[in-house]
Parts: sequence; structure tokens; C-alpha cells
Amino acid sequence: MTRRPLRTPWHEGPAEGAAVEVAPGVLWLRISLPSRPDHVNLYALDDGDGWTLVDSAIDSRRSRAALAAALDGPLAGKPLTRLIATHHHPDHIGLAGWLMAARGAALLTSRTAWLMARMLTLDVQDRPLPQTLAHWRGAGMPAGMLARKAAERPFNFADCVAPLPPGYVRLKDGDSLTAGGRVWDVATGEGHAPEHLTLWSRDDGLVIGGDQLLPGISANLSVYATEPGADPVGDWLDSCRRMAARATDDQLVLPGHRLPYRGLPGRLAQMIEDHEAALDRLRAHLAAPRLAVECFVPLFGREVEPAVYMPALGEALAHLNHLLRRGEATRRRRDDGAWLWRAAGTG
Repeated sequence: MTRRPLRTPWHEGPAEGAAVEVAPGVLWLRISLPSRPDHVNLYALDDGDGWTLVDSAIDSRRSRAALAAALDGPLAGKPLTRLIATHHHPDHIGLAGWLMAARGAALLTSRTAWLMARMLTLDVQDRPLPQTLAHWRGAGMPAGMLARKAAERPFNFADCVAPLPPGYVRLKDGDSLTAGGRVWDVATGEGHAPEHLTLWSRDDGLVIGGDQLLPGISANLSVYATEPGADPVGDWLDSCRRMAARATDDQLVLPGHRLPYRGLPGRLAQMIEDHEAALDRLRAHLAAPRLAVECFVPLFGREVEPAVYMPALGEALAHLNHLLRRGEATRRRRDDGAWLWRAAGTG
């Protein structure tokens, strides 16, 4: 079937501190990030007597300055009353605690997002836990890399997420809320982040997609030591199929990264096809026993560079777990703790 390409009215995002009106009462902001993706999109919804902001950047001096410039610039004259966090990742909830303390904003998010963010900001580690090292060892991480990581301070959410005070407003699948002069229906997705919020306007064709509905790039689907048996790929595919029932070609999707776009039905179909194709390549690769770290090329088309090694490792495990869940792969543990994966029926 011929699929229409994605269409966008914009060729670039707004500069930091500036805003672009994407629809009446809806402003698009952007803040730079020090890693890939190199920015995050925020959306300000005009409630008449105040603003509702969707998402925030990581907590850093630069991000605070950029967001303050927007709040005191294009958003000046009205208070920030609410912040909606689509999910718990640092580039989307990092400044929530700061905005609550400095601007008096109420936080609206899913229960899982709030619990994950608050738990992770309180869970500060100086060295990786034994369970984390065992998880990496199980994936086949080379011994030298494992030894280096064991001696290093790991990434902690508290490094780039402001402390979250108790108290939030829960949004869940099937809820609705009014913001920006519109009524929005809440639909949650899974796979990239648990109970990820998306908002669908009843009054026009706007959809706030966060990282669940990105154009052009695939949201990372990772397995972590906290839940080593998780199946985020299966959760993601289920979410894409459910959201396809809501999608129309003329909706304007406001994503967490890159440019707003139209053509959501085709994009959802593409995301499903891309992961199914990756699973097919991985299954063929497992004709011989493989470690998770030996699966980068069939999944990504190349060996991965150091900057993205850990997300790639998590995504490799996610696809392997999905094949295991489908009964299309088996695994056995070596004496050194690493898992060897193989396609079902090949050995």
C-alpha cells in the first residue's frame, strides 16, 4: 500500500526563549539538550488566566535559563499554573520540581510516571549495584568495560532532575481535561516509558504525542536491571495498534522531539513495520548462539558508538525478550553469567 509521507508546516524549531504558534492558543517552545536528541519540545497552552505547560527539559543551569526566558518572554503576563509531564524521563520531567517551587505550578502526570520519577531521584548510587552489574554481565558486556563501569559512578536521575515534592494530580487512560481552550482525551502508551500520556483534542485535530508519537526517529525501547524480564517491544506494538484506531491523516501531532507533523496513521504503521522487520533480522541472526551485545548489527545496521552503547544494549535485550515471549527464541546461561540466545528450533 502506498503511504503518504509525513508533512510539516515548519522547517526548523523555535530558538530558545522564543515561541511559535502552532494553533490558536498553543505555543511551541524548544530547549537544547547536551545529548541526542539534542533538544526537547515543550508546548504552552493558553488557559486564559494562566498557562499549562506540557513537559520540561533536564534540570541544568542552561535549561533553567532558557525556560525562564520563555516564561518571562512570550509567556509573560500570565502565571504558569500547571505542568503536564508526558512521562518520567529526565528531558520531560527534569524541571518539574523547580517549576512547582519557583512558579507554583501544579504537576499533572500519570501515577506511574510520578512514582518512577520520584523513586529514581531519591535512589542515588555512588557505584552500580550488584544487580545492575549482573544484568550487564548477562547481556555479554565485555569484561574490561564491565570492570570500568563497576568502578565508575553511574548516571543518577538526581543529576538532572530537580527534587520532586510530594503531591501531583493523576491523569490516566480515558480521562479528559480542559487546557488551551480545548477538551483533551488522555490515552496512555507503553514501551518507551510506562503509562506515557498522549493528549487528543476533541475540538480540532491536535495530538500531543510526547515520545510515543515521534516522527522520523524511533523511541528507545529498553530493558533495565529493574525489570529484566520486561517486554517493551510487545508493549510498544500493542500501543501503536491501539492508537491507530484514534489516528487520522489530517491531525497535527506535536511530538516531544523534531517537528510537528501530519500523517499519523502512516507513521504508526511504519513504526510497527520497522520493529517487525528488526525482529525478523534478529531471528535470522540467531541461527547461531549470540550474546545480546552481538546483536547490534542486525538491529541497527551497524556497530554502535560508545555514546549510544547503553541504550543500544537495552534495546537489543528488549527485542530478544520479545522473541522469547513469542516462543521464537530460547536462551541458556553460560558459566560466566552471560545469556546465549538462539532462534527456536535451530539447536
